[in-house]
Amino acid sequence: MNYLDLKKLKNRLYFDVAEFSQVLGISQASARVLCSRYVKKGLFARLKNNFYVLDEKWDIFQREDFLKIANFLQVPSYISFMTALSLYEVTTQIQRDFYESVSLKRSKKFNVRGVALNYYKFKKEYYFDFVKKEGIFIATKEKAFVDSVYLCSLGRYKLDFDSLDVGKFDKDKIQDIIKIFPERTKNMAGKLCKI
Repeated sequence: MNYLDLKKLKNRLYFDVAEFSQVLGISQASARVLCSRYVKKGLFARLKNNFYVLDEKWDIFQREDFLKIANFLQVPSYISFMTALSLYEVTTQIQRDFYESVSLKRSKKFNVRGVALNYYKFKKEYYFDFVKKEGIFIATKEKAFVDSVYLCSLGRYKLDFDSLDVGKFDKDKIQDIIKIFPERTKNMAGKLCKI
């Protein structure tokens, strides 16, 4: 791969084997072998099967880049839990190199070059109240709170409730969101938010 080929890939957040084969003008089978070699040499970071990032870009990614990659690795998904609460500045906890999302497909964890991307599978009826901001699907702050409380009530998630500024939540919106969730989730949220 020469410098001009590399320059073509620099404009992409991530790329797949088909794009790489087009850039180099080689077959996809050959591109797949080269991608594997470049991962071993530390030139590429492998996101998932057939999807890669230039290693030099990975090292300079901003938080928004990782959020977009988190949305991409599991489709459909949206950013939630402590990651979203931190972005909304509702918590004193600041996460670094750790991104959490709700997914419809499956619970899964990816670890790419020290960055953790965790997905928690939710039932379809709990998959709502998220927005698209600057190309990123993210829960509203109230839904991120309810998502967190829901998993906590199941014993599948730990959240430092003392770090939350519950005064920043719209309590009416929390009550609307939580209507369809199990009773123990409602009770936990009610105690935390005094609703």
